[in-house]
Amino acid sequence: MKKTIEDFINNESASGILLIAVTIAALWFSNSALSHFYSSFLQIPIEIRFGNFNIAKPLILWVNDGLMAIFFLLVGLEVKREIIEGHLSSLNKIALPGIAAIGGMLVPALIYAYFNQHDAMAINGWAIPTATDIAFALGILSLLGNRVPVSLKIFLMALAIIDDLGAIVIISIFYTSQISMLSIIVASVSLLVLISLNYYGVTKKAAYFIVGTIMWVSVLKSGVHATLAGVMLAFTIPLTGKDAYNKKVFPAKELEHNLHFWVAFLILPIFAFVNAGIDITQISFDQMANPVPIGILLGLFIGKQLGVFGFSFIAIKLNIAKLPQDSNWLQLYGVSILTGIGFTMSLFIGSLAFENDNLYQSTDKLAILLASFAAGIIGYLILRTTKKVKQN
Repeated sequence: MKKTIEDFINNESASGILLIAVTIAALWFSNSALSHFYSSFLQIPIEIRFGNFNIAKPLILWVNDGLMAIFFLLVGLEVKREIIEGHLSSLNKIALPGIAAIGGMLVPALIYAYFNQHDAMAINGWAIPTATDIAFALGILSLLGNRVPVSLKIFLMALAIIDDLGAIVIISIFYTSQISMLSIIVASVSLLVLISLNYYGVTKKAAYFIVGTIMWVSVLKSGVHATLAGVMLAFTIPLTGKDAYNKKVFPAKELEHNLHFWVAFLILPIFAFVNAGIDITQISFDQMANPVPIGILLGLFIGKQLGVFGFSFIAIKLNIAKLPQDSNWLQLYGVSILTGIGFTMSLFIGSLAFENDNLYQSTDKLAILLASFAAGIIGYLILRTTKKVKQN
């Protein structure tokens, strides 16, 4: 188990560092003489057609609807494993990160809503500052080496996983468009088939992928966001089972292991590259002083740390949870600031919230990047200057 945790943290940390580099590249492209090439690249039309049936989208939507479905498949696999046998498998283990995650979603959402309550369009972005980018946050922690105890890294990992689960619920409820009942029926039948495969002990991953692809297409056409198909597929793939030779196999764990590299080092960097490019020269200070970017900035940088640290403090003082082993209050506060790194998850939710409104699509991205970098730098400095707790 310890080796699995270390591998997870190391992969996420390296991915976070890569995300920083990719984001800088996207900003350079979008603010240089190559900006037209960058914009045209995002809008390359890609179409798949079978007779009268077709899926036609620009490249950026294939990334956001297709590649991110694979990301959410991995998230679903991680959540399922953690709930069944990992860091979310008992009340004692889930107490602190669970309560902290609730605070880390509630307070930023309230701050954003306070600034945008009178704008019917802007209020759609209330969930943007509720997210935490686990790769980016763990990437910052990796720079600190053993100055940060493993218990705090596990706390951040568990909190971010619960955060992702919250994002899944938010997307499924609040960010759906007009519903196609025929597509919903096809998706529901596909899900029942997947559940049946699990019930009858089928361990062939190919069977789940074939049905899962049909479900993804039907969810894509239904009006519900297509990434949710990845989560539903993940929850139906068995953790353990027997193959045709009666040998014990671990389909979900094997798939999670195989996907992790590709998600961390290909899918998320591609997502960051196509979504983080902002023409900063076209954004004025007055625009950044509007309620939407202010709500995002304060929600991520102030709301996240208040929610995570405040709820954690209350839970620990009430003896509902315990301070992570070999850590102190200042270290917990530093990690709480790092949860304000919304980055890829916030960008993704922002793309859903303002999908049909160009008015906010640049200022919200810049606000996410500024808040995320501020949270990363301040959190790093606090953790860097905090003395290690002497282990007993």
